[in-house]
Amino acid sequence: MSCDKGDWKPRARPGRWRLSILGLFAAVGLCFCEDNPAFAKRAEQNYQEARKKFQNCTNDAEAAWQFGRACFDWADFAKDDDQRELIANEGIAACRQLIARDPKSVAGHYYLAMDLGQLAQTKTLGALRIVQEMEREFKSARDLDAKFDNAGPDRNLGLLYFQAPGWPASIGSRSKARQHLERSVDELKIVEELLPKARKDFTGEAWAQSWADWDKRWKKIREKVKK
Repeated sequence: MSCDKGDWKPRARPGRWRLSILGLFAAVGLCFCEDNPAFAKRAEQNYQEARKKFQNCTNDAEAAWQFGRACFDWADFAKDDDQRELIANEGIAACRQLIARDPKSVAGHYYLAMDLGQLAQTKTLGALRIVQEMEREFKSARDLDAKFDNAGPDRNLGLLYFQAPGWPASIGSRSKARQHLERSVDELKIVEELLPKARKDFTGEAWAQSWADWDKRWKKIREKVKK
């Protein structure tokens, strides 16, 4: 079957640990969803299109990681934990398959970590194990390409270390957080210089969510580095 990529382009259980996980991913910016019907519609459309492409060609590397990314975005708008877990697991499975075939796929490692973050939000027990796996996958992505997704590996490692509980409860570390966030800011400053042209070139409904996502990421990173 053809693997033509086409024009496809590019989110309540009680318990103390549950609250920490929600703070870890929602408060510091790994998720950027808003109650915006247009963004939700776009995320669902991207998910459905990416899912179809991946199912039609499961051995295609780009189709796999694009689906992993689409799962992360669509999970932001899940109506409950069950739906979020279902979507996240689809992305996790696609990225694991990709990594098994190509251990050096930076996108595979990166979006596996992102989808694991969505899954962790649904868990009370077992969340620490997921967080530790996220750390490993973001580190793998950084080793392969620190600039991927606008310094995404360092950015997300920094946020992960910043908000996670410290040892022995979890992996939290303010010193590690600052180290990774400062690295990501250095890279993002370079990217920010290109923003005026990028905002002019990439406009319209398809890019609205991406720009909203970018603005929030940049604001939160600067706030965390100052602390």
